[in-house]
Amino acid sequence: MGTSILIIIALYFSILLLISHFISKKHSDNEAFFLGNRKSPWFVVAIAMVGTSISGVTFVSVPGMVGKFDMTYMQMVLGFFFGYLVIAYVLLPLYYRLNLTTIYGYLEQRFGFYSYKTGASFFILSKIIGAAARLYLVAMILQALVFDQWDIPFYVTVTGIILLIWGYTYRSGIKTIIWTDTLQTSCLILGVILIIWQLASKMDMNLPQVVDAISSSEHSRIFVFDDWASKQNFFKQFLSGIFITIVMTGLDQDMMQKNLTCKNLKDAQKNMVTYGFAFTPINFLFLSLGVLLLLFASQSNIVLPEQSDQILPMLATEYLGLPVLVFFTIGIIAAAFSSADSALTALTTSVCVDILDIKREDATKAKRTRQKVHVAVSFAFLLVILIINYVHQENILDTIYKVASYTYGPLLGLFFFGLFTKVNIRDKYVPFICILAPVISYFLEYILSEAYAYNVGYEILLFNGLLTAFGLLLLVRKQPSV
Repeated sequence: MGTSILIIIALYFSILLLISHFISKKHSDNEAFFLGNRKSPWFVVAIAMVGTSISGVTFVSVPGMVGKFDMTYMQMVLGFFFGYLVIAYVLLPLYYRLNLTTIYGYLEQRFGFYSYKTGASFFILSKIIGAAARLYLVAMILQALVFDQWDIPFYVTVTGIILLIWGYTYRSGIKTIIWTDTLQTSCLILGVILIIWQLASKMDMNLPQVVDAISSSEHSRIFVFDDWASKQNFFKQFLSGIFITIVMTGLDQDMMQKNLTCKNLKDAQKNMVTYGFAFTPINFLFLSLGVLLLLFASQSNIVLPEQSDQILPMLATEYLGLPVLVFFTIGIIAAAFSSADSALTALTTSVCVDILDIKREDATKAKRTRQKVHVAVSFAFLLVILIINYVHQENILDTIYKVASYTYGPLLGLFFFGLFTKVNIRDKYVPFICILAPVISYFLEYILSEAYAYNVGYEILLFNGLLTAFGLLLLVRKQPSV
């Protein structure tokens, strides 16, 4: 089994490397790496963004969460769509009008130097943690499936995966990723469809029977209106979905960098709406897979692992046969690579443009700087993954959203304040506000839990952002009297 998976990985990576070779033959400069020379077809970008959003975590965690939360995750997914509309018709026009390389350049033009550096720094922190957590889960699965059999240490496995990703991204960055992620999106969606098909065959079900089994399952519940204290309450999930999308896509250089490679604003908007529309049925497909996995385990008297992230990997490797194992391997590798390669490129871009300001360097020196940063960010990925390995939680997707609620809150506050007010602020104090807001949010969550037994969900993101915006109000410059 381990050898088969290793062969799949080798073949898959060879295809990615081949695509990278052809794409980067003509263009490997910083303009290609950062913005893809602004020539990407919008429909290709839309497909690529699906793969970036799904990641290996979604592939494993979303089906796994059904046993504990039913299909209530769809409430958040419905909110996602409306968040994408906000991005398409509020944020994208702003980014294109300012002709930005990274979206945090807006903060410099609106507020000043310190706000700009603070926003970029929060993105870098958020993305390194989130992307490393996503990649960690896949590395852990591959470690259990393949490399433990050969007594290969976990850090060697992770290093190898990161080197593979670095290998096909270091030359042309986003220009290559647009096309490799399109392939990877196709592979992961095909993978989940084929796994569902194989599951149905194992349980002797045709398509109508599969639909009936999912709809009649006790885990098919989507909406929760009756429990305000629950994290699964509809209004909490729906509103959180809207704002999580705005911050984790619209205020995230990783996701926006693909949009900025489109030829013009109209193409970027078509891409965003198409991508947002497609994201809903795809997530429903993953949740449906989760219901079928539980049904199969119940019929076969299989004892499922306590950690929900291990349900699909265990069933795929031990009970569902070689075809499912192949589909699972292809799907999870595709999801992992499409998410991690995009994050690696976006982080390199942000560090180079926002922190080091390499646009002031000549082209040759700037390219050398970008290549060094690409290596440094890859090493940072490795370090964070090894740290995460010691603090693994049951559901990585939940952990990622929770971290995002704290680290993206200041970005939400900064952009909200900038877009919906016209006042100027004392820019040099902005970093203190952006650090203080998540700290206060954490203590609020603790107090509500301990004193009132109220389980705070992702809505802490909203409070965090509003607290940041309120803090910025305290920094407003008084207009001189005439």
